[in-house]
Amino acid sequence: MKFEHIIEINDLANPMVTPLSVEQLWQGLMLRVESPQLFLPHMDEVLFLARGDNWLEREVVFGSMRVRDHIRMDPMVRIEFVTEPNEQHQGGTMSMQIEMPESNRLFVRFAYETGLSETETHNGVNVASYVKQAYQQHDIEMVKLIREMVEEGSLPTTTPTANRLQ
Repeated sequence: MKFEHIIEINDLANPMVTPLSVEQLWQGLMLRVESPQLFLPHMDEVLFLARGDNWLEREVVFGSMRVRDHIRMDPMVRIEFVTEPNEQHQGGTMSMQIEMPESNRLFVRFAYETGLSETETHNGVNVASYVKQAYQQHDIEMVKLIREMVEEGSLPTTTPTANRLQ
């Protein structure tokens, strides 16, 4: 299954929406890398296994399921997650790309690719359609949380685990 959607970050036509800078947006997206439990509260543990310039490897734990991610960052532009397949997870990729077609207009393009079939059904429900809706809703909630942190002044200026492995 391949799925892509875009979220508008700065709606210039809506004065009620506080515009975010590229730097604030990037810092918020990096929180999804460094502190994913802020966005996935059901996550039990995050282990940082290796780190280098603009990349890291981590393992996330959800109950008995363990998933290993390889993450590459192109600062202020793109973050790509490559999840290794294992006996508990089929693996896949996800990317978040910042787009700025004109000054102060910010968007994030989310792209997903999994081994899930577009036609797979379970109890008469198209699984891919359900997963796409879940991904999109999760991304909307992530952007909403980033915006709330910026508005409250609580968005960290550095990521909590940036200089250490856990």
